[in-house]
Amino acid sequence: MARIRFDRLPTERQNPQSRSLDRLAPTAIARLMNRADGDALRAVGRAAPTIGRVVTALVERLERGGRLIFVGAGTSGRLGVIEAAECPPTFNTSPRQVQAVMAGGRRAVFRSVEGSEDDERAGAAATRRRVRRGDVVVGIAASGVTRFVRAALAEARRRGALSVLVTCNPGVPRGAAAMVIALRVGPEVLAGSTRLKAGTATKLALNTLTTAAFTRLGKVHDNRMVDLQPKSAKLRARAERLVAELGRVGAPRARRLLREARGSAKVAIVMARRGESAQLARRRLVSARGFLGRALESR
Repeated sequence: MARIRFDRLPTERQNPQSRSLDRLAPTAIARLMNRADGDALRAVGRAAPTIGRVVTALVERLERGGRLIFVGAGTSGRLGVIEAAECPPTFNTSPRQVQAVMAGGRRAVFRSVEGSEDDERAGAAATRRRVRRGDVVVGIAASGVTRFVRAALAEARRRGALSVLVTCNPGVPRGAAAMVIALRVGPEVLAGSTRLKAGTATKLALNTLTTAAFTRLGKVHDNRMVDLQPKSAKLRARAERLVAELGRVGAPRARRLLREARGSAKVAIVMARRGESAQLARRRLVSARGFLGRALESR
């Protein structure tokens, strides 16, 4: 990789609106940062068409058995870890379907591992160990030049996976990835601290990617989280409400159906609406490719 001019990266520039940051009162700092965070929202809005194209490509590959793998370092890597960890309880995905690779390994999630982001060999090796043809590898790098991420994406392409880069550097070199989501957030309130606007914009983009993709894969009904895993008191109560409301039954019956469905709200809803056993309800959902609306309407 060519020598990087870090001083020219947009993520390293000074923000003229925050030059007196160290002399501001706490409330003034809060207001300044709040105004700056608006840049993150607008950046994701401008990138919506590209995010939509990535979602379409992602859905096509997930439908064929591909996996979604986030790769990043530092704050960017931790955002990928969070996104991967949230998909199973939210969408009932397998832990293998959505994964995360962090430069520096597991310990780097909780503590900075200096220099790990520069290790190209480790980035390529991590991809070789995990990635196969048909997967989607989403590299996350605010600067767009993180060596670990760039090497991982290059290896992903060699292995027949779709490479996607989420970055806050619109000037990333051509060929950095097959698809690039460039978030133009501008310089940070605290120069170079990409855990701020860049991190916020990245989190919003990743939220959109996974939510839109799994919605298109039947994990959502209307705007309800019907594929949740009810493994806590809050989530059990939510699942019971879903069965009662969408299944059009009372709370006691909703709880009973949910037990018979082994915790699957979708199965319990079909049981309630169609008067079927859990086994038949599961078969109907499989025929409907997991879409609850289709299962309820099918003959």
